[in-house]
Amino acid sequence: MTRPSSDVPVPARFPGYDVLASTGSWDPVTADVVLRRLEPPGALSFFPEGLDRTAGALFDQLLDQGAGPRVPVLQMVDARLSRGETDGWRYADMPEDGAAFLASLRGLDAEARGREDGDFADVDEAAQARILDDVRASDGQWHDLRAKHVWSLWTRYACTAFYSHPWAWNEIGFGGPAYPRGYGNLGMDRRESWEVPDVSPQ
Repeated sequence: MTRPSSDVPVPARFPGYDVLASTGSWDPVTADVVLRRLEPPGALSFFPEGLDRTAGALFDQLLDQGAGPRVPVLQMVDARLSRGETDGWRYADMPEDGAAFLASLRGLDAEARGREDGDFADVDEAAQARILDDVRASDGQWHDLRAKHVWSLWTRYACTAFYSHPWAWNEIGFGGPAYPRGYGNLGMDRRESWEVPDVSPQ
């Protein structure tokens, strides 16, 4: 599989780094799996009309990707839920992940209408952030679901999708699978020859 052409975001902390420059050192199966993540996303098949906008606004708030090009997290989560690919576990007080996601999105819309007189995707970003922060901080029930378990569901799916994408690897300076080449310089602050330093170390 050839490397797709695309506008690749410039990593702010690791300028000049592009994990896809290493595709020649990957075995064909690994390269195929990774490069397929750069293909244009397919049509949504899980999130129904209306709730797809709610889910998109939720992921925008959680990940703050800003202007494009963007990792297509909405489409990636939609495809995963459509296939029924879960983490293999769930909290005992939560429905299965697909049903829990839909219930939580309806909860976001209900919360936004109660506070701001509009669905979650239609209220301003500050109002969205306040609603999500209240869910994050709560240890109680929220629209018939345990708030902290809803927060866990959202962040697990959003972060798994985002950090499976090569653009996100560039942003954190991650070398990807590096298979079969592997890593040799193990340990703190020991870079491989293809890695670049962080220009804004924390």
